[in-house]
Amino acid sequence: MSKRTMPGVVTATSSSPVHAFSKETRPSVTLVAGHGVLGDAHAGATVRHRSRVAVDPDQPNLRQVHLVHAELHDELRTRGFDVPPGAMGENVTTRGVPLLTLPRGTRLRLGEDAVVELTGLRNPCAQLDGLLPGLMAAVLDRDSQGRLVRKAGVMSVVVVGGVVRAGDEVTVELPDGPHEPLDRV
Repeated sequence: MSKRTMPGVVTATSSSPVHAFSKETRPSVTLVAGHGVLGDAHAGATVRHRSRVAVDPDQPNLRQVHLVHAELHDELRTRGFDVPPGAMGENVTTRGVPLLTLPRGTRLRLGEDAVVELTGLRNPCAQLDGLLPGLMAAVLDRDSQGRLVRKAGVMSVVVVGGVVRAGDEVTVELPDGPHEPLDRV
């Protein structure tokens, strides 16, 4: 891994003990290695998302921690969608880190101790329209080659546990090459 410090910061932390779409913003969250956010309904070594449990409840949970870049909230606000941190189900909101462009296997140090490893892109679902009509379309785009771009954040697993708070620095550690782009998980 090659370490690269970016001007990234955690701007919010959120969790929910129940399977609700949005998560409550909290002063901090505790990440547990191999498990996820302590007390969050989506934490666990095996998959916790209801649709995925129905398919195979024993598959590994590659979606322990959901991260969204605050720049997406800014973009959505300019398009008429006031989406606060945690509203789209994310656990950690960051600013200054190009989450969507990082390769699979990138590790993010969040604060002093916690480390998560990126597993893939969040695949937006129709529940976004239940939050705000039209939001799902707003978090999808097309690149110059016409390929679908998913902007609803990234998923990760916890490698090293620790407490994460708003204001914590984010350090990026890129995996050794060749780099694989993130795909939906």
